[in-house]
Amino acid sequence: MKQVRLITALALLGALAACDKDTTADPPAELVDIKATLKVQRLWSESMGGGGEVLRLTLGVAGSGDTVYAAGRDGKVRALDAANGKRRWQTDTDLELSAGPGVGSGLVVVGTSDGDVVALDAKDGKQRWRARIAGEILAPPLVEGDQVIVRSVEGRLRSLSASTGKEDWMVEDLVPRLSLRGTATPVAVGGDIVVCGFDTGKVMAVTLAKGEVLWQAQLSTPRGRTELQRLSDVDSAVVVSGKDIYAVGFQGRVAMLALDSGQIWWSRDMSSYRGLAIDDDQVYVSTSDGDVVAMRRSDGVVVWQQKGLARRGLSTPSVDGDAVVVGDFEGYLHWLDRGTGRFVAREHPGDKRIAAPPLVMQGRVFVIDEGGHLKAYRTGSAAGN
Repeated sequence: MKQVRLITALALLGALAACDKDTTADPPAELVDIKATLKVQRLWSESMGGGGEVLRLTLGVAGSGDTVYAAGRDGKVRALDAANGKRRWQTDTDLELSAGPGVGSGLVVVGTSDGDVVALDAKDGKQRWRARIAGEILAPPLVEGDQVIVRSVEGRLRSLSASTGKEDWMVEDLVPRLSLRGTATPVAVGGDIVVCGFDTGKVMAVTLAKGEVLWQAQLSTPRGRTELQRLSDVDSAVVVSGKDIYAVGFQGRVAMLALDSGQIWWSRDMSSYRGLAIDDDQVYVSTSDGDVVAMRRSDGVVVWQQKGLARRGLSTPSVDGDAVVVGDFEGYLHWLDRGTGRFVAREHPGDKRIAAPPLVMQGRVFVIDEGGHLKAYRTGSAAGN
């Protein structure tokens, strides 16, 4: 099964690469000069070690309290002071990491392409345990209470003991012959429910205690004559607010679902292989075409659509004060006004793709690219504006 998944993933990457080389395909949008109305200050930077860009890994950055945690493809995991980037500890797992870190309950958890799950102590980086599951891990593990929830490319969602790494339960969904390279990050709700997307276009809610399926919602329905046209993965984390769940799928739709039943309250045709963010009033989506779209949370009506980043392979957006920040395939960070979608700032941390969503914490923005370069920023009103 693992070999089949690898072949189909490579086949898809090859098909997409062929599209990139097609002279008739529309090129990525060229960036135009903007008048910055948001001041962006770089605070510090750190190199985590690269090597993941060829495999399209999304090793990201996580935070807790005044500490940020990051991992590199070469196996190193670091804890850094959020304010100044000072290293608090570093652990070398001696593994080629592919997912993480996930942080919670005093643990920092990472995963590998071979199915290794490694749990480190969040205080000093010492290894607590190491476990092996079947299937590549491409999404950060979820640490919730005394459980670590891991989603693998084999279509399985597993619960491991946070104390020992022993498997408690497992839920699985079918895996299509061809799917996108990526998996959704599981999300905990209320301490007793886990919600996660799957490659069949489903969003599933299960109990945290036993993995019992509460409901399944078909967010994206496969359609089309070819396997590429029928891709319908939900590869991004859902966002939960109160009794509402917001989710988006590839070649499918963005929707608001009821937490208790999975019933879809509203939906709009939209395709995204990254994900979405929300604030009190709006939902923000990075589409597969490279648009950033803002919709009303209550009914999905489009408020604005920024097309200036078309075909630039955007990351999941994050809300940063009065702006939305998103990364692209050339390593640029773009800040857009939440009310209008206009560009208000731009930075170029490096020339590697930014695939992981920017982390906004304590008034700072942390971003890591596929080369393992981690940068920290602070934003504020530009002088005179």
